[in-house]
Amino acid sequence: MITGAVGESAIRLSLSWVDWLILVIYFAMIVWIGYTIHKQQKSSEDFLLAGRSMPAWIAGLAFCAANLGATEILGMAANGAQIGMPTIHYYLIGAIPGMVFLGIFMMPFYYGSGVRSVPEFMRKRFGKGAQLIVSLCFAVSTILQAGINLYAMALILQAMLGWSQWTAIILSAIFVLAYITLGGLTSAIYNEVMQFFVIVAALIPVTIVGLHQVGGWSGLTAKLSSMQDWSGSIHAWAGTGFGNVTNPVGGDWFSILMGLGFVLGFGYWTTNFTEVQRAFAAKSMTAARMTPIIGAIPKMLIWLIIIIPGLVAAATVGNLFAGDHPVLQYNEAIPYLFKMYLPNGVLGVAITGMMASFMAGMAANVSSFNTVVVYDLVQDYIKPGEKDSYYLKLGRWITFAGIIISVGTAWIASQFGNIMTYLQTLFSFFNAPLFAVFILGLVWKRVSNVAGTVAYVAGIIAPLITYILYLNSVAAGNPIFGSATAETWYGAIISLFATWVVAAILTPFTKAKTEEELEGLTFSTGGMKYFKAAKDEELEDAKRAAKGVKDTALVKVPWFKKPAVLGSIIFILGLVFYIPFF
Repeated sequence: MITGAVGESAIRLSLSWVDWLILVIYFAMIVWIGYTIHKQQKSSEDFLLAGRSMPAWIAGLAFCAANLGATEILGMAANGAQIGMPTIHYYLIGAIPGMVFLGIFMMPFYYGSGVRSVPEFMRKRFGKGAQLIVSLCFAVSTILQAGINLYAMALILQAMLGWSQWTAIILSAIFVLAYITLGGLTSAIYNEVMQFFVIVAALIPVTIVGLHQVGGWSGLTAKLSSMQDWSGSIHAWAGTGFGNVTNPVGGDWFSILMGLGFVLGFGYWTTNFTEVQRAFAAKSMTAARMTPIIGAIPKMLIWLIIIIPGLVAAATVGNLFAGDHPVLQYNEAIPYLFKMYLPNGVLGVAITGMMASFMAGMAANVSSFNTVVVYDLVQDYIKPGEKDSYYLKLGRWITFAGIIISVGTAWIASQFGNIMTYLQTLFSFFNAPLFAVFILGLVWKRVSNVAGTVAYVAGIIAPLITYILYLNSVAAGNPIFGSATAETWYGAIISLFATWVVAAILTPFTKAKTEEELEGLTFSTGGMKYFKAAKDEELEDAKRAAKGVKDTALVKVPWFKKPAVLGSIIFILGLVFYIPFF
């Protein structure tokens, strides 16, 4: 939950020259990375897809870091302070399964078919109409998300440093503009890797010190359990039964598993090009498949240093969040712990980590926005057939335009009381129906271009109607869902089924593509060849790595280099993490 600050900030920080120096060095480094990479940008593919040259571990860390924006760090910590351990669902159900599914099943189709973006795959499978609609929807949604990151950053910098919101917005926009315009996606990815470590370095000290102050995990849970005015829970699944929804999220187990875990989770991590673009930049099919799986490893653990500080804040200063005029907003949980526990120097690292998270989220949005606009809109519809140098130059101009528009959408985000719910609502509108169409198109070759395109539009309209009905029910004093969050989960489920039903109704009355036209685009029309090619590539990589082995026929692929094996282990470990909080 991220909301605006009220009154005089309680988290105003006093930074020493050491803290400011750390911040200045960080800003200098991100611009230097962009400048250094600028000379290597020779083509539009270099600028927009990093030349498809990234090793798996770099792309994997960037894959994870691209999601560690302001809304993730501040929003999930705020949820930890307000609702407690049910926040873990966003990681263990809402992220890990979808990331593993992308690596094992979806990337072979994406990478093997040679497409440069998610909308381009839609064109191959469902035609130009589908590509155009998906491209426009993605461009709108991703630039709205960039505005969310800018606005969330502005709120916190205003509270911590005393900057005005517009000063914070414009300053950060300028630095993101500098390194993305100079170095394109390559610069974004390398900066995201650096930002990942800076973010972790910022959050680990406050987590450790905070836990120590409350007597460790046992002391923390004992304190929270004794707080009668705390509305959260230390149990993730308690109160999620049908007819007995008493958990602070307001959702039952079905909406958590189906809505968050399947539709929103799989939809976000497998079709949101902001994330998938990092895997597209990988240097090979194997690297592309390993990218989200490697990214799932830190994602499986990162909640420890995001949710736990939120719990610590609830246990130590929970009274400051309470009342009609709270001293603290929930989104200020982590910044307030910075003020309480961190000395100068370490505080500079913490502030730099916050800045890194703001920029990582926004840069991921902008770098995917420019790729879709250039390739899927301009090159395919507006100005086809131009020299590649034209699209390279256009990519830089679109980046500039995307940053400017993001400043405007930051104002839109400021109109919402809870922009985490606003973000989830966007996902239910756009990611849920896209995932529904994708899955249907992969497993059912009969689905036609018309059926898939119309079904996608219906999948957008259905959750929009659901959202409007929910708002009306709240206004009438009789909400049809337990919370705004539960509404987004059920809205996603409704979107999925609306998409499938419309596609099933229209398919028999519309002309399907031939098997030749669908070659490599469904499981039953040659798509399995990508999985065989991926296995062959894994074996060839293992043989090249087996130096000194005379008989290469004896070489086997190590288990940790097999996406299916490693991904399955990570999926199981993710479920195991639930056990202490069940």
